[in-house]
Amino acid sequence: MARMLRQIDDEVLERPFNKGQFLRLLSYMKPYRKNVALALVLMIISSLCSLASTFLLSDAVDALENHASDLIYKYLVGMIIAAVIGAICVRYRVRLMDTAGRKALATLREDLFNHIQGLSFSFFDTRSAGKILVRVINDVNSLNDLFTNGIVNVLVDCLTLVILLIIMLAVNWQLTLVSMCIMPLLMLILFRLKRVMRKRWQRVRLKTSSMNGYLHESLSGMRVTEAFVREDENLETFENVNDDIRTTWMKAIQVNNAFWPALDLTGTIGTVLVYNVGIRMMKSAAKLPLSNLLLITWYLGRFWEPLNTLSNFYNNVLSAMASMERIFEIMDTPSDIQDKPDAIDLPPITGRVDFDNVTFSYDGEKTVLKDVSFTVQPGQTIALVGPTGAGKSTVVNLISRFYDVTGGAVLLDGHDVRDVKLRTLREQMSVMMQDSFIFSGTIMDNIRYGKLDATDEEVIQAAKTVHAHDFIMQMEKGYMTEVNERGSSLSVGQKQLISFARALLNDPKILILDEATSSIDTHTEILIQKALDELLKGRTSFVIAHRLSTIRNADCIMVVQDGHIAERGTHDELIKKEGGHYRALCDAQYRFLLEDA
Repeated sequence: MARMLRQIDDEVLERPFNKGQFLRLLSYMKPYRKNVALALVLMIISSLCSLASTFLLSDAVDALENHASDLIYKYLVGMIIAAVIGAICVRYRVRLMDTAGRKALATLREDLFNHIQGLSFSFFDTRSAGKILVRVINDVNSLNDLFTNGIVNVLVDCLTLVILLIIMLAVNWQLTLVSMCIMPLLMLILFRLKRVMRKRWQRVRLKTSSMNGYLHESLSGMRVTEAFVREDENLETFENVNDDIRTTWMKAIQVNNAFWPALDLTGTIGTVLVYNVGIRMMKSAAKLPLSNLLLITWYLGRFWEPLNTLSNFYNNVLSAMASMERIFEIMDTPSDIQDKPDAIDLPPITGRVDFDNVTFSYDGEKTVLKDVSFTVQPGQTIALVGPTGAGKSTVVNLISRFYDVTGGAVLLDGHDVRDVKLRTLREQMSVMMQDSFIFSGTIMDNIRYGKLDATDEEVIQAAKTVHAHDFIMQMEKGYMTEVNERGSSLSVGQKQLISFARALLNDPKILILDEATSSIDTHTEILIQKALDELLKGRTSFVIAHRLSTIRNADCIMVVQDGHIAERGTHDELIKKEGGHYRALCDAQYRFLLEDA
């Protein structure tokens, strides 16, 4: 667990700015150019209204000095109108950018998820589901501010700074120069101190992610924790993780609490300087109007807001670079298993399977299969037996093209599986693996997963065939009973029966059962075997199993040993071979059953 937590904490907080990736990210906003353009116009109007309100207030002060009371009310009404127009513009600007930003992020997330679905098994063999989940959810969400606010705001704020400076210089260039004396200090606080703040808050989020990961693992393994009395040790680990969050939070708060007082202090120093010089100018021959002095100080107070937004944008871009790189790293990862440019649709097959001198390695170093050759006729049932790690599952994985052969070829009805489109290949197969995955939803939906257009009657018939119907009907809502993710409310045997019905409902030409009966009791296995005798007629099937009762009726039993087919034949043929691998397996199983009895 400590290793897992270190991996989370060691993730890079930010990356150097990459123009190519940034432009690639912005390309997701292209379909919403009209939204962005209109939002930009609305933002400009809103900013001008805000600046106009301050200018009108200055004129109202000037009118008050000159005792022009009739003008004061006009200026005040003008301020109200400007405020209303600005508020309306802000409201619609937020709606436009939120809509565009969220749609762009949704498209990015869909593209990422779609690409992940197309990646080969080798990708998932080397990455945890948790890290992939972080990419799809957390990393994409971290780009939200950049999409919804940052892009438009930075353009508007640059324009606002220019307009502010022009107005201030036009009103009084001497006071403007005095007010600019605090800008270097203000920018230092905004850009340097806020960068420290961002890093510390990022550290808080990383520590929180560590806690979430630890909680997820602890809650998932609670039964094991209680069985091995590990509560005290787990509590100690949790306390350490919790203390890390508290420590990093306090460090972040310290900088956060220092930021605003420093900003206020800087603003106050600038205001004092302006008032000091301004009052002297009012007493001098220049006779500076009070309204101009107030206008300069008010605009000075407004100056830090766009600078603050620009510093936020700068920090957001730096933070987003790490997320962008992780997202595009996955999106740029090619699938090891892809359709060739000239791949064809696999026509309806009869089920003939040929392995032609097949060699395979997962990592390019250790060879799992060595020059394996065999032919399976349509409708035959092939049982694969052998010790763990011999290569049995690899054989069936190559038929489904979950991996590509290193050498040789796998042929279906004479078609190399690498020359046909994956979808048309796998549509004619059903695979039931040892790990029976149950999705959240109804039992009916889980069985129908492989054939969405199946009727309720077809689903029920498939369940009856594998003898799952009786236990399903004993549930509170029968086939409409809701099950949790991974089927936590079902027994292992029940989950495998549902998965078995799902595989059979697809009516495949090739059926693959990888340890499909490993967790089913003997009585249920006998019932399933009777159903299989009928269901496997006219269908090529590959069965990986250790139980003799499951494989003895197969048309051909292949013993996989050290990456090659050591023996092949029927049960009766192989059992007669003195010193044979199959006979040794059967004898070992018989001895185990006798000892158990």
